[in-house]
Amino acid sequence: MSDLFWLNDDQMARRIPYFPKSHGKPRVDDRRVLSGIIFINRNGLRWRDAPKEYGPHKTLYNRRKRWSDKGVFAQIMMGPAAGHGEEKTVVIPSHQNFVSTVGQWM
Repeated sequence: MSDLFWLNDDQMARRIPYFPKSHGKPRVDDRRVLSGIIFINRNGLRWRDAPKEYGPHKTLYNRRKRWSDKGVFAQIMMGPAAGHGEEKTVVIPSHQNFVSTVGQWM
């Protein structure tokens, strides 16, 4: 699939301060996982329909759920947008359980 979404180096660098610290076993690639979560949300896909390039769909779902429950996902997405004048509201279908106000983070 050539239309995959990948965060670039600058986009990832702005998010690094918001990622939780790893405890024990190292996490899989945060760029791959976050890019996959964004791809799923943007395209309104089911988790199990995630392209294999993003890794196992259960990893994407579990990471998004864990981060959302702790408030980390909102910080990852909104933190880099803070301080940018222009804001845009992004509404994801209700089955994704995510609504966020995001600035120029992409």
